[in-house]
Amino acid sequence: MTVTRILTGITTSGTPHLGNYVGAIRPAVAASRTPGSQNFYFLADLHALIKVQDPAKVQRSTLEIAASWLACGLQPDNDRVWFYRQSDIHEIPELTWFLTCVASKGLLNRAHAYKAAVDRNRAEGLEDQEDHGITAGLFMYPVLMAADIMIFNAHKVPVGRDQIQHIEMARDFAQRFNHLYGDHFVLPEAMIEEHVATLPGLDGRKMSKSYDNTIPLFAPRDQLKKLIFSIVTDSRMPGEAKDTEGSALFQLYQAFASAEETEAMRAAFADGIGWGDAKQRLFERVDAEIAPLRDRYETLMAKPALIEQQLLDGARTARERLGTPFMRQLREAVGLRNLSKMPAEADSTREKSATLPAFKQYRERDGKFYFKLVDGDAVLLQSAGFESPKDAGKAIAMLRKYPGDAEFAVTSRNDAVFALRDSTGHEYAWGFASSEAVRAALARLAEAEAAP
Repeated sequence: MTVTRILTGITTSGTPHLGNYVGAIRPAVAASRTPGSQNFYFLADLHALIKVQDPAKVQRSTLEIAASWLACGLQPDNDRVWFYRQSDIHEIPELTWFLTCVASKGLLNRAHAYKAAVDRNRAEGLEDQEDHGITAGLFMYPVLMAADIMIFNAHKVPVGRDQIQHIEMARDFAQRFNHLYGDHFVLPEAMIEEHVATLPGLDGRKMSKSYDNTIPLFAPRDQLKKLIFSIVTDSRMPGEAKDTEGSALFQLYQAFASAEETEAMRAAFADGIGWGDAKQRLFERVDAEIAPLRDRYETLMAKPALIEQQLLDGARTARERLGTPFMRQLREAVGLRNLSKMPAEADSTREKSATLPAFKQYRERDGKFYFKLVDGDAVLLQSAGFESPKDAGKAIAMLRKYPGDAEFAVTSRNDAVFALRDSTGHEYAWGFASSEAVRAALARLAEAEAAP
């Protein structure tokens, strides 16, 4: 059976709330029991340092989040389910540097978090100081995240839509490294859980620490009830029909209730249930699920040494079985080697393969996908924009079949020497060297791929 590796990171910068439980913890724990998978769950304490400079808060958050995942049913076995602290995998910072050396600064300039910080500075009149207050940690965040994923060659990474860009960047770094040093990394894929709910908070907006509208996952029973009864509702009285659409209270109930319970609550809304009674039902339903987890959580929080040992064990086995041997392989690949062993023949083979022309795929700010054919520093071909990476890949595949159906045509577009057209006459790429040079490069690629 082919094993799929799935990796999930949790930043240790706060206390888990009901939104974290419904949107991440609960589905991830369920997924950890899927046959044919290896699952990696880690506490991203290195990432936390980017935005939290309070050591006590980082330590406390690490303990609370670790206890939360264990209380919610995560069962590390160091064979199929690993649970560890990011900072205990010492190979991750080293791999971060390796990837930094192949990461394009231009690509990092387009990272959403960095661009948002720059835009805030510009909006505040700091056009000449657009990097004001921005650390290198924030700028390099995508590279560290790529190292988290690639140290264990994870195939899939569950993320929200706002994190898809980071997975695409990780794929780019992996491709660049593989091109230079041979095939070492799989290309990770973003796993979008379309059905996972985003819970509303006390004020109806998305539940978030940024909005200060959260309900802590393991709030004491009395506090949980008080918070639920403070959820904002409209002014309709008992006996008046109430809308489920857009109701934070109903959405919260639906996230915890069965289908039958949800339909019963929907009917109660239509019949004009009073807000107080609806909130009481919500409290009872949430508490019924959370109460046994809360008991386990409190037991675990009283035994921090037990959690510490579990995290250390997870990191140790992950490093021994996967991280350390893989990093040893990567060190050899980049040339950090034992000087008493000089594999001259292997080096010359690598140098020869590194000089081959190569197709490079990427995504631009317009959201479209592009490719170019390069030979060393020279750009031989530049594509038009494609709506999907699959479409760009089809064009590359057609060129790789050279001397297939690719039609070379003379053009006067910008400084292009010629254009490439598909069977319909559509121009999909432009040549910036002679057509003979491009034909020769494609022939070299075809010859290299055909070689045993």
